[in-house]
Amino acid sequence: MTGARTILIVDDYPDALDVWAIYLDAEGFRVLTAGTGQQALDTASADLPDLIVLDLDLPDVSGFEVARELRSRAATRHIPLIAATGYSHVVQQDKALQSGFDAIIVKPCDPDTLVVEIQRLLSAHGAPPPSLIEH
Repeated sequence: MTGARTILIVDDYPDALDVWAIYLDAEGFRVLTAGTGQQALDTASADLPDLIVLDLDLPDVSGFEVARELRSRAATRHIPLIAATGYSHVVQQDKALQSGFDAIIVKPCDPDTLVVEIQRLLSAHGAPPPSLIEH
């Protein structure tokens, strides 16, 4: 599947990683996963995904800190970031936006809703949605 857009999903809950990875793969994306903030930073730097879906509540480094670190690095600062959170409080959402996230989804999130948000951000950042990519 050459030309597929790469999505990094970061969540410490293995079932969430599996569900989203299977669904996004079926939608034509290349999917990478990470279970910690440090794994997210390492994977993002090594693979330079087209977009990152990042849980805010991680066991080692918070998603807020990961986002700030990604934004501080020249190689990763352009990557669109979606915050995934179980909290819908305005304060949490404001903090996410201030940390460098481009969008926020509240978990549990329907996979179709996630795909729509991913496609919106990829289009806004100049990447075609996977349905327009030659397989």
